[in-house]
Amino acid sequence: MRLGIDIGGTNLSFGLVRDGQIVRRDTAPWFPKEMSLEQTIDLLSERIEAIITPEVDRIGVGVPSVVDVERGIVYDTANIPSWTEVPLKEQLERRFGIPVAVNNDANCYAMGVYANYAASAKPEMLVVVTLGTGVGMGIVHKGELICGANCGAGELGALNYRNATLEAYCSKQFFTAKGLDSKATAQAARNGDKQAQAIFDELGANLGDLLCIAMYAYDPSHIVFGGGIAHNFPLFRASMEARLRSDFPYHKSLERLQIDSCVGDDIPVVGAAMI
Repeated sequence: MRLGIDIGGTNLSFGLVRDGQIVRRDTAPWFPKEMSLEQTIDLLSERIEAIITPEVDRIGVGVPSVVDVERGIVYDTANIPSWTEVPLKEQLERRFGIPVAVNNDANCYAMGVYANYAASAKPEMLVVVTLGTGVGMGIVHKGELICGANCGAGELGALNYRNATLEAYCSKQFFTAKGLDSKATAQAARNGDKQAQAIFDELGANLGDLLCIAMYAYDPSHIVFGGGIAHNFPLFRASMEARLRSDFPYHKSLERLQIDSCVGDDIPVVGAAMI
C-alpha cells in the first residue's frame, strides 16, 4: 500500500492507496503563510503520522512547483513562501524510513487520470491539461511520466499568445481579465445565457489553439482535461474541437484522438501514490 499526498491550492489531501483505489482519505488546512520551513515540515509530518500504517511502503507527494525529481527537491512552491528550496524527499525519508517520491502536481494528476482507465483501455500517449488558476500539463507515455530534464515538460501555458501567454487565455485568468467569475459565468451559460455561452465559446477557441500545439509536440492518442474549469467541459468542447479541426492539418491524427474530461478530488492523490 502507498500513501499519496496532494499539496493543493487550498488544502492538503492524503490517501492510502491500494491497487489504484483510495481506501482511506484525510484532508488538512493549507499551511499558514507565516509558518517557517521547519514548522511546515513538522505539520506535514504530523498529518502523515495520523494516517500512515505499517502496510505503507512508499510515499508520493505532488507539489505545485518545479521539482528536481531525482533528488526530490522542490523550488518556489506556489503559496508557501518558506518553500524556496526544500529537500522534501530527504526530510520525509529520514522521518518515516520508507522511499519517498516527489513530483509536480500536474504530473501527479496525469498519473491519476491514467490510473482511471481500465487495464484494457490504457492510452498509449496521454496528455492531461489541468485548468485552474493557471494551466498545467502532464504527459504519460505507455504508463511512464515524461518529465523532461528539469520537470518542465508540458509547460505550454507559458508560451507567448496574443499579448500575454496561453495560460492567461485558457485558465481562470481569462475570466478575471473580463471582470467575471468563472463559476457564475458557467452557471449563467447552463441557464441559457447567450453572452455567458459566448465567453465559453471564446475560451474553447483559445484551448483549441493550445491543443494544436500539444498535438504537434506530443502526438497524443488521448487528451483529458482536469481542474476546476474542466467541470465546464460541455460548455467549451464544441468551439475547442472546431478550432482544432480547422487549424490542425493532420486529420487522420484527429480521427484517432480521444478528448474528454476527468475531475475529482481523489485523482491527484491516487496519481501521487503512483509516481
